[in-house]
Amino acid sequence: MHDTAAPRRGSSMAFLPITSAFDHAGVKGFKGQGAYAAAKHGVVGLSKSAALDYAASGIRINAVCPGMIDTPMMDRFTGATPEGRREAIAQEPIGRFGTPGEIAETVLWLCSDAASFVTGAAIVADGGRRADGVRA
Repeated sequence: MHDTAAPRRGSSMAFLPITSAFDHAGVKGFKGQGAYAAAKHGVVGLSKSAALDYAASGIRINAVCPGMIDTPMMDRFTGATPEGRREAIAQEPIGRFGTPGEIAETVLWLCSDAASFVTGAAIVADGGRRADGVRA
C-alpha cells in the first residue's frame, strides 16, 4: 500500500482509508464475528501506521468508523421491517440512524485545512453509540 498509495513528497493530499458502514468493529469486538472485527481493526491499524510513515511528508491519514448509517445495508440488519428499524434505532443514543451525507461531511472535514492537525486518528461517527464503551 505504501508504495502505490503514496503521493509525491510535499503533497498535502489527505488519504483516507474508510471503513465500511456499521463499522464499530474497527474499534470494538463482536461475539461470533472475530474475522470481521480483525479485518476492521487491521484497517484502523494500517491507517495509524501509514499516518506515522507519511506525517513528515505532510500527508495526513485517518480512518473513519461510521455507526449505523441509513443505507440499504440496514435492511439486511433490521430485516427490512418497520419493527426491526424501530428496535435498531432504539439502541441509538441520538435516536436515529446516521446518513451517508453525514459521513461524507466527516470525510470532507478531514480533508480540509480545518483538520490540518488531525492524523493517525480513528474518527468514530456513530451518534454516541460508542460513548459509553459498552453498547454493541
